[in-house]
Amino acid sequence: MSDHTIRTMRSRDMGKATSKQHFTKGFALVGTYLFLCVMAVIVLFPFYWMLISSVKSLAEYRLSKPTFWPQVLLLSNYAEAFTTASLGRLFFNTAYVGIISTILSLFITIITAFAFARLQFKGKELLFAGLLATMMIPGELFTITNYITVSTFGWTNTFTALIVPFLVSVFYIYLLRQNFLQIPNELYLAAKVDGTSDWKYLWKVMVPLALPTLISITILKMMGAWNSYIWPRLVANDEAHRLVTNGLRNAFKDTSGEVNYPVQMAAVALVSAPLFLVFIFLRKYIMAGVSRSGIKG
Repeated sequence: MSDHTIRTMRSRDMGKATSKQHFTKGFALVGTYLFLCVMAVIVLFPFYWMLISSVKSLAEYRLSKPTFWPQVLLLSNYAEAFTTASLGRLFFNTAYVGIISTILSLFITIITAFAFARLQFKGKELLFAGLLATMMIPGELFTITNYITVSTFGWTNTFTALIVPFLVSVFYIYLLRQNFLQIPNELYLAAKVDGTSDWKYLWKVMVPLALPTLISITILKMMGAWNSYIWPRLVANDEAHRLVTNGLRNAFKDTSGEVNYPVQMAAVALVSAPLFLVFIFLRKYIMAGVSRSGIKG
């Protein structure tokens, strides 16, 4: 067999192998996108159902055979939901609790993470390990003890009960500490040689360098305050301190106990809109802050 024939056969075999690889990669790619499309439909369908239900009439909503597109668009449901549930007051209460708790929580998180990342004191590693161990305890276990505490202090039906118990987050402290550890220690030593205080170094050097993580913490903290339900339900049941989550619970029942579900769906859509906007426009900051904090430990 000549060399030319051998080269031709090898080229043919290589071509077949390459074609097979392309086919395998193409099949895997199609399967991946098909799986993602199916999962996207499963995830998005509840939101679609919420939106179309919010513009239906109550009679259409109660039909035995559900309609996947409203027969008549009742955009007036949104205006009715805003007035019936006093959404203006609920938005104000929730924004107030979210902003105040976020500012105070950020301050506590920054100074605590700095202490664990840069300062040297006896028992630092043991104390930090103890804090991390508390992350293994479900938050629901603290509900009863926290409720007894705020009741003893007379904080029920006040904004204080909604803000103070959740100012410290071990997860946020850990996240920011990991980011602080990525900053070279030579900067800290050089600042100390120049006579810079720890307080000034923290706010002039470390905080600006850790800004992506701080933005992520701010967004996550605000979203947590916006979505909180069980705790506000326990400690803030009066009109003056009710938040959006528990404020929508019984706002649409009439005297007979019937619920106007389309109007309630409209209210839920209005309450969910800020969270969707935050995720759409600020998701890159969340991802950047979390990814930057997990490199060095």
